[in-house]
Amino acid sequence: MKKHRKWLQVAILFGLLAVAIVTLAGGLLGGGDPPKIGGAAPDFALPGLDGGEFRLSDYRGQPVVINFWGTYCPPCVAEMPLIQQYYDLYKDQGLVVLGVNENDPQVTARAFVRQLNLTFPILMDRDKVRKAFGVTAYPSTFFVDRSGVVVAMKEGEMDEAYLRSALSRIMHEDR
Repeated sequence: MKKHRKWLQVAILFGLLAVAIVTLAGGLLGGGDPPKIGGAAPDFALPGLDGGEFRLSDYRGQPVVINFWGTYCPPCVAEMPLIQQYYDLYKDQGLVVLGVNENDPQVTARAFVRQLNLTFPILMDRDKVRKAFGVTAYPSTFFVDRSGVVVAMKEGEMDEAYLRSALSRIMHEDR
Protein backbone atom coordinates (compact mmCIF):
# COMPACT_ATOMS: atom_id res chain seq x y z
CA MET A 1 0.00 0.00 0.00
CA LYS A 2 2.80 2.44 0.91
CA LYS A 3 4.60 1.58 -2.34
CA HIS A 4 1.52 2.54 -4.42
CA ARG A 5 1.01 5.75 -2.45
CA LYS A 6 4.60 6.82 -3.17
CA TRP A 7 4.15 6.25 -6.92
CA LEU A 8 0.88 8.19 -6.81
CA GLN A 9 2.61 11.10 -5.07
CA VAL A 10 5.40 11.06 -7.68
CA ALA A 11 2.86 11.00 -10.52
CA ILE A 12 0.97 13.95 -9.02
CA LEU A 13 4.23 15.86 -8.53
CA PHE A 14 5.23 15.31 -12.18
CA GLY A 15 1.73 16.33 -13.32
CA LEU A 16 1.93 19.58 -11.36
CA LEU A 17 5.43 20.21 -12.68
CA ALA A 18 4.21 19.71 -16.27
CA VAL A 19 1.34 22.16 -15.71
CA ALA A 20 3.75 24.72 -14.25
CA ILE A 21 6.12 24.38 -17.22
CA VAL A 22 3.31 24.75 -19.77
CA THR A 23 1.94 27.81 -17.92
CA LEU A 24 5.37 29.43 -17.67
CA ALA A 25 6.18 28.72 -21.32
CA GLY A 26 2.84 30.18 -22.39
CA GLY A 27 3.57 33.35 -20.45
CA LEU A 28 7.08 33.70 -21.83
CA LEU A 29 6.23 32.81 -25.42
CA GLY A 30 2.83 34.46 -25.50
CA GLY A 31 1.84 37.75 -27.07
CA GLY A 32 4.09 39.78 -24.80
CA ASP A 33 3.14 42.87 -22.87
CA PRO A 34 0.23 45.00 -23.98
CA PRO A 35 1.20 48.27 -25.63
CA LYS A 36 1.93 51.33 -23.55
CA ILE A 37 1.90 54.96 -24.56
CA GLY A 38 5.13 55.52 -26.46
CA GLY A 39 5.38 51.84 -27.40
CA ALA A 40 4.65 50.08 -30.65
CA ALA A 41 1.13 48.83 -31.31
CA PRO A 42 1.15 45.05 -31.85
CA ASP A 43 0.52 44.07 -35.44
CA PHE A 44 -2.48 41.88 -36.13
CA ALA A 45 -4.58 40.44 -38.92
CA LEU A 46 -8.34 40.06 -38.53
CA PRO A 47 -11.23 39.28 -40.84
CA GLY A 48 -13.61 42.13 -41.58
CA LEU A 49 -17.36 42.04 -41.85
CA ASP A 50 -16.87 42.77 -45.56
CA GLY A 51 -14.99 39.49 -46.00
CA GLY A 52 -11.53 41.03 -46.36
CA GLU A 53 -8.55 40.68 -44.07
CA PHE A 54 -7.17 43.71 -42.29
CA ARG A 55 -3.62 44.07 -40.99
CA LEU A 56 -2.54 46.96 -38.81
CA SER A 57 0.83 47.04 -40.58
CA ASP A 58 -0.94 47.82 -43.87
CA TYR A 59 -1.76 51.25 -42.44
CA ARG A 60 1.81 52.26 -41.54
CA GLY A 61 2.20 55.91 -42.49
CA GLN A 62 -1.40 56.71 -41.56
CA PRO A 63 -2.94 57.68 -38.23
CA VAL A 64 -5.06 54.83 -36.85
CA VAL A 65 -7.76 54.59 -34.20
CA ILE A 66 -8.42 51.07 -32.91
CA ASN A 67 -11.69 50.83 -30.99
CA PHE A 68 -12.55 47.61 -29.14
CA TRP A 69 -16.32 47.33 -28.72
CA GLY A 70 -19.35 45.09 -28.52
CA THR A 71 -23.06 45.56 -29.09
CA TYR A 72 -23.67 44.33 -25.53
CA CYS A 73 -21.79 47.38 -24.16
CA PRO A 74 -23.93 50.53 -23.70
CA PRO A 75 -20.93 52.94 -23.59
CA CYS A 76 -19.64 51.35 -26.82
CA VAL A 77 -22.97 51.95 -28.52
CA ALA A 78 -23.11 55.51 -27.18
CA GLU A 79 -19.69 56.56 -28.53
CA MET A 80 -20.01 55.03 -32.01
CA PRO A 81 -21.82 57.99 -33.64
CA LEU A 82 -19.06 60.31 -32.36
CA ILE A 83 -16.33 58.05 -33.76
CA GLN A 84 -18.17 57.93 -37.10
CA GLN A 85 -18.53 61.72 -37.11
CA TYR A 86 -14.79 62.27 -36.64
CA TYR A 87 -13.93 59.51 -39.10
CA ASP A 88 -16.03 61.33 -41.71
CA LEU A 89 -14.25 64.58 -40.83
CA TYR A 90 -10.69 63.20 -41.15
CA LYS A 91 -10.83 60.19 -43.50
CA ASP A 92 -9.82 62.33 -46.49
CA GLN A 93 -6.71 63.32 -44.53
CA GLY A 94 -5.75 59.66 -44.12
CA LEU A 95 -7.38 58.74 -40.80
CA VAL A 96 -8.08 55.03 -40.42
CA VAL A 97 -10.59 53.77 -37.86
CA LEU A 98 -10.70 50.05 -37.14
CA GLY A 99 -13.62 48.90 -35.03
CA VAL A 100 -12.65 45.61 -33.40
CA ASN A 101 -15.81 43.76 -32.42
CA GLU A 102 -15.50 41.38 -29.51
CA ASN A 103 -17.41 38.12 -29.73
CA ASP A 104 -20.68 39.31 -31.26
CA PRO A 105 -22.17 37.03 -33.92
CA GLN A 106 -21.59 38.49 -37.40
CA VAL A 107 -25.30 38.92 -37.99
CA THR A 108 -25.57 41.05 -34.82
CA ALA A 109 -22.54 43.15 -35.74
CA ARG A 110 -23.86 43.67 -39.29
CA ALA A 111 -27.26 44.82 -38.02
CA PHE A 112 -25.56 47.25 -35.62
CA VAL A 113 -23.35 48.66 -38.40
CA ARG A 114 -26.38 49.18 -40.66
CA GLN A 115 -28.44 50.74 -37.88
CA LEU A 116 -25.73 53.34 -37.10
CA ASN A 117 -24.53 53.74 -40.71
CA LEU A 118 -20.93 52.98 -39.78
CA THR A 119 -18.59 53.25 -42.75
CA PHE A 120 -15.22 52.39 -41.22
CA PRO A 121 -14.02 48.77 -41.24
CA ILE A 122 -15.42 46.46 -38.57
CA LEU A 123 -13.10 43.58 -37.69
CA MET A 124 -14.16 40.40 -35.95
CA ASP A 125 -11.97 39.30 -33.04
CA ARG A 126 -12.32 36.25 -30.85
CA ASP A 127 -10.13 37.51 -28.01
CA LYS A 128 -6.76 37.14 -29.76
CA VAL A 129 -6.15 40.82 -30.55
CA ARG A 130 -7.99 41.92 -27.41
CA LYS A 131 -5.49 39.96 -25.35
CA ALA A 132 -2.51 41.29 -27.34
CA PHE A 133 -3.66 44.84 -26.53
CA GLY A 134 -4.41 43.98 -22.89
CA VAL A 135 -8.04 45.08 -23.18
CA THR A 136 -10.06 44.20 -20.08
CA ALA A 137 -12.91 46.72 -20.34
CA TYR A 138 -15.10 48.02 -23.13
CA PRO A 139 -14.91 50.23 -24.93
CA SER A 140 -11.14 50.61 -25.15
CA THR A 141 -9.55 52.80 -27.79
CA PHE A 142 -5.95 53.12 -28.96
CA PHE A 143 -4.61 56.05 -30.99
CA VAL A 144 -1.66 55.02 -33.14
CA ASP A 145 0.53 57.54 -34.96
CA ARG A 146 1.90 57.25 -38.47
CA SER A 147 4.97 55.34 -37.28
CA GLY A 148 2.94 52.71 -35.41
CA VAL A 149 3.43 54.13 -31.91
CA VAL A 150 0.56 54.30 -29.41
CA VAL A 151 0.22 57.96 -28.42
CA ALA A 152 -3.03 57.75 -26.42
CA MET A 153 -5.32 55.13 -24.91
CA LYS A 154 -8.78 55.44 -23.45
CA GLU A 155 -10.59 52.81 -21.41
CA GLY A 156 -14.29 53.59 -21.23
CA GLU A 157 -16.54 55.87 -23.22
CA MET A 158 -14.88 58.83 -24.91
CA ASP A 159 -16.39 62.27 -24.86
CA GLU A 160 -15.89 64.67 -27.75
CA ALA A 161 -13.15 66.69 -26.04
CA TYR A 162 -11.02 63.57 -25.44
CA LEU A 163 -11.54 62.25 -28.96
CA ARG A 164 -10.69 65.59 -30.54
CA SER A 165 -7.54 65.95 -28.40
CA ALA A 166 -6.29 62.41 -29.10
CA LEU A 167 -6.99 62.75 -32.82
CA SER A 168 -5.07 66.01 -32.99
CA ARG A 169 -2.02 64.18 -31.62
CA ILE A 170 -2.07 61.59 -34.41
CA MET A 171 -3.41 63.72 -37.27
CA HIS A 172 -1.18 66.77 -37.10
CA GLU A 173 2.17 65.40 -36.12
CA ASP A 174 5.27 66.69 -37.88
CA ARG A 175 6.69 63.68 -39.68
